[in-house]
Amino acid sequence: MTSSILKTIEKVQDLDRFRELYWEGSFEEYLDLVREDPNVARTAFQRIYDMILSYGTEEYTRNRERIVHYNFFDDPFEDGKDAIFGLDKPLMDLVQIFHAAARRYGTERRVILLHGPVGTAKSTIVRLLKKGLEAYSRTPEGRLYTFYWQPDEGERMDCPMHEDPLHLVPAEYRSLVLQELNRGRDNGRANGHNGGPGGYPVEIEGELCPACRFMFNQLLERANGNWLEVVRQVRVRRLVLSEKDRVGIGTFQPKDEKNQDSTELTGDINYRKIAEYGSDSDPRAFNFDGELNIGNRGLVEFIEILKLDVAFLYDLLTASQEHKIKPKKFAHTDIDEVILGHTNEAEYRRLLNNEYMEALRDRTIKIDIPYVTRFSDEVQIYQRDFNERQVMGKHIAPHTLEIAAMWAVLTRLEEPKRANLTLLQKLKLYDGRSLPGFTEDSVLELQAEAPQEGMRGISPRYIQDKLSNTLVADQSRTCINPFMLLRELEMGLRHHSLITNEGERKRYRELLAVVKEEYDDIVKNEVQRAITADEAAIKRLCANYIDNLRAYTQKQKVRNPYTGEDEPPNERLMRSIEEKIDIPESRKDDFRREIMNYIGALALDGKTFSWDSNDRLRRALELKLFEDQKDSIKLNSLVSNVLDPETQEKIEVVKDRMIKNLGYCQVCATDVLTYVAGIFARGDTRGE
Repeated sequence: MTSSILKTIEKVQDLDRFRELYWEGSFEEYLDLVREDPNVARTAFQRIYDMILSYGTEEYTRNRERIVHYNFFDDPFEDGKDAIFGLDKPLMDLVQIFHAAARRYGTERRVILLHGPVGTAKSTIVRLLKKGLEAYSRTPEGRLYTFYWQPDEGERMDCPMHEDPLHLVPAEYRSLVLQELNRGRDNGRANGHNGGPGGYPVEIEGELCPACRFMFNQLLERANGNWLEVVRQVRVRRLVLSEKDRVGIGTFQPKDEKNQDSTELTGDINYRKIAEYGSDSDPRAFNFDGELNIGNRGLVEFIEILKLDVAFLYDLLTASQEHKIKPKKFAHTDIDEVILGHTNEAEYRRLLNNEYMEALRDRTIKIDIPYVTRFSDEVQIYQRDFNERQVMGKHIAPHTLEIAAMWAVLTRLEEPKRANLTLLQKLKLYDGRSLPGFTEDSVLELQAEAPQEGMRGISPRYIQDKLSNTLVADQSRTCINPFMLLRELEMGLRHHSLITNEGERKRYRELLAVVKEEYDDIVKNEVQRAITADEAAIKRLCANYIDNLRAYTQKQKVRNPYTGEDEPPNERLMRSIEEKIDIPESRKDDFRREIMNYIGALALDGKTFSWDSNDRLRRALELKLFEDQKDSIKLNSLVSNVLDPETQEKIEVVKDRMIKNLGYCQVCATDVLTYVAGIFARGDTRGE
């Protein structure tokens, strides 16, 4: 058995790829590589920008605004485990910063600060960038190189900063080398590259690190000034970035202020080697292993960056603006890395109020990462973690995740200032739903009225925690439903650590009641649709309504298909449908014009109108058909538990439709039918 496993591994392992990743060559061979493909000598910002674009983009328009979705943030590395939902606009801002930095327009000299409330995927964004850099450095398109010294047989000293081998070129030769490397490339914009990925001119910025400079000077003296003899003792190797191996990706997490030491960023003296080399200023007796050292050529993440001690912030000022760090006992050392931090609202307010932090504020580009304010995007967050693959042995009833997402988004929205608009309607408008009297301009105005929307409210983590509790609370139940989750959400509010006042707690409870009412409407509609699942019948009803509507609005008559005679529009039929969604007699003409205009707009866009194209008309048609058919199914008898065989058979048909078409199981389908039967028994049969 073990032998077969090893044989399977032998078949899948790729030794050729291993050899590619561990390629070694001479400095001369590296110059040939750069001449052939200048991208191997890109800066950290250029590499990270090209990495994001390499996964492709998708463009769409929302509220007349062009938005670019970067596929990179769908997490192609772990099958969407860290996918980002609903943050395309902030991510566009982030990628634009990378783009400007890649073109050396100034943002490469800034600290990028992701700012937002807890649970808004700030850490996830950085984690994705780290995973991306690791994977990209292993591809032919993302390859990069460093070097080590081999002055004598059996001796080896790796560059501790993993710097680019081009740093070996002395200042007096650089213009000549760059002229040759960029020859025929139109200043790096050959092959149509202008603003897109790649196509950067080769540039040599920075000098050798102290350890390599020490070795360089020693060998140069030994070679009597012959630089060519020095570089012949250099071996260039491919560099694979790895956070675990601390190569090109660093992470710094603040500790207690009394225990913080700036050497954690810039390295420290190796006291054991002082005896060997005789001085603490000998670079061979120094560990260049601070987070800013090991992050060279890649990225360094600062968790809760604004909790840093002032001494650390001084290091960041030089690291961002000058691309240099100051190791103890040594001169300023060049670095090439993306400095990315994240923080929450409280820490950022402290930064704004601290006059000693002015220099850092001036060198910081802040990107707000808010909570999701689009309902459908919030649903995706929970579907990623609570789906059939993740949740074994339990069925999650339809709308359970949607109801939780709806409540979470409502807590993040500000009350609309318009008297005729509810918070729930605002949520639907943000989600792309159409409401009478509101246009895309209305949505833009609502967003402009509430610029801080999404910067406070309930975190997705709270929802995920309560979903987890609901799933394990009663092991005997095979299905959880929205009511179970709503109870768990409300009970958790009593002890929620981030709710600081009773007014806020009361508001959240009131929003739970709003969501419950919406769920009532949803399940009533679904049961009604299951009862009236005859699509042919509803299409006939719709066609009849539209024929009469067209004749009414154009002041024409309708041809009776049975008698062949022209008759006035059937006012009784039209009103019997319109009344189902509370269209008053005084507004019937407005509604009918609205439907005709809607049909005309679809035709102009090359689209075909169908019975379910318009939400309001669809709802009215379903309610009309339900009213015509409900007497044949005695749903109210479910409440009394007295069912004759014929009624039981019809109810089973409805239940089967709900299971087959709407995702219910036997348990939750029965629960919903019983619940809706109680609503109908009270006489509440109208929809929203």
